[in-house]
Amino acid sequence: MTATATSVDEPEQLGPQAPFVSRGAGRVRRLVPCAAAALSGLLLYVSFPPRTLWWLALPAFAVFAWSLRGRTWKTALGLGYLFGLGFLLPLLVWTGVEVGPGPWVALVVVEAVFVALVGAGIAAVSRLPAWPLWAAALWTAGEAARARAPFGGFPWGKIAFGQADGVFLPLAAVGGTPVLGFAVVLCGFGLHDVVRLVVEGRRTGAVRRGAAAVALLSVAVPLLSALAARSLVSDRAEDGTATVAVIQGNVPRAGLDFNAQRRAVLDHHVKETERLAAEVKAGRAARPDFVLWPENSSDIDPFTNPDARAVINGAARAIGAPISVGGVVERDGRLYNEQILWDPDEGPVDRYDKRQVQPFGEYLPMRSLLGAVNENWTSMVRQDFSRGSEPGVFTMAGTRVGLATCYEAAFDWAVRDTVTHGARMISVPSNNATFDRSEMTYQQLAMSRVRAVEHSRTVTVPVTSGVSAVIMPDGQITRRTGMFVADSLVQTVPLRSSETPATRLGILPELVLVALALGGLGWAGASAVRARRGDDARGQ
Repeated sequence: MTATATSVDEPEQLGPQAPFVSRGAGRVRRLVPCAAAALSGLLLYVSFPPRTLWWLALPAFAVFAWSLRGRTWKTALGLGYLFGLGFLLPLLVWTGVEVGPGPWVALVVVEAVFVALVGAGIAAVSRLPAWPLWAAALWTAGEAARARAPFGGFPWGKIAFGQADGVFLPLAAVGGTPVLGFAVVLCGFGLHDVVRLVVEGRRTGAVRRGAAAVALLSVAVPLLSALAARSLVSDRAEDGTATVAVIQGNVPRAGLDFNAQRRAVLDHHVKETERLAAEVKAGRAARPDFVLWPENSSDIDPFTNPDARAVINGAARAIGAPISVGGVVERDGRLYNEQILWDPDEGPVDRYDKRQVQPFGEYLPMRSLLGAVNENWTSMVRQDFSRGSEPGVFTMAGTRVGLATCYEAAFDWAVRDTVTHGARMISVPSNNATFDRSEMTYQQLAMSRVRAVEHSRTVTVPVTSGVSAVIMPDGQITRRTGMFVADSLVQTVPLRSSETPATRLGILPELVLVALALGGLGWAGASAVRARRGDDARGQ
């Protein structure tokens, strides 16, 4: 009787609590995917430079896949947004170093929308056979969109740019950043499926061979392809060598007013070049064939300021070699971010105007609207920079040197067309003084390493305040400077003329992957329509 009474009484005692327990468990179940999405985005950030934990991208995408697989598109949209915030908020924190958190947060809020849309797409294709393939293609399509819109795009944070130290890097020579990023994401999604099927097999005692084969191939094919692509990576000279000098003159102060003191930045670079000239004369340094200065290394226009022209002439004559000088130049009422080829005998003989100018940094979209909201924003960019129209390739002491100025290194086309126009090596002159000692300079340096392998070219990175570097065609850094010091790097580097498959194919691999993504979405949509019709027919 006692036992019977207890068994009858228990439901009455627990009954009022059961809804609360059920609701609590439901909240936890809903929060776990949200936490997983945000934390996997954070894990992806940790895989990026200056850390060399490239492999963390694989578990990051595996956990992201777990949070998305089988969800409705609305839920996946939110989970994708959380992943984007977890990834981009810490990755792009440097954008607010000098201007405060407003622009940083606004940028991330917009960029994470692309990731959210990709998340919804991945959830849709996760019900298809071979879903990791479609899902990885969707991620690549999202990166392609983010690299083009809004305001000309913002490719920062492409998965490829976190793989400069990774085993997948040779794939950059196969199909550029789209193929490299696709392989990493595919491997991560495949890793999720391998783990999922192993757990499922232990629980049920059955193995779905078809699904298991797809999962294993999703992991193995990218890794084996990267191994095979190593044959495309070489630092062997094909067209002789050149002795290059990279000058880092430093700036008088970090921040937005790095050039507030008239001609100070220029004088710093002249001084470092003349110091190197003295080292060469004393036999302590090799004589360079040509010299590369950073972006904005002349903080005043050398065409309208005779004193600037005179000191640049003096530096070129002292070193006895042509110099690529970075300057802000006004011409026909327009402002240009320009690289100027300065000959020691003839002075300025060629120029390259930056083509991909930075929104909100070098020009202000919606200027009147932003000015109405906050006049301080418009005062930071008083005059918009104009875009150049021609690829930058200087002939320096007989060597064809391609130029991609700073922000342009993030854009596939801006680097590739220097090579297709004959560049035997590439220079990425940059000015990172406005970002202090943030991770930005290391993220950008990793981009240049990927570009070196992508096009099989030596890449030099002269930066006003560091980190400057010399990168071999295999992506390895052989010389580098510290930050906020005056220094110079002199090295004999290989010149190459052959084109990698990535250089020859250009945008084609990206278009194929975007088409694959659209095909997957179309298939998923058609399958969903058929399923609804079947449900309706059974309901009738």
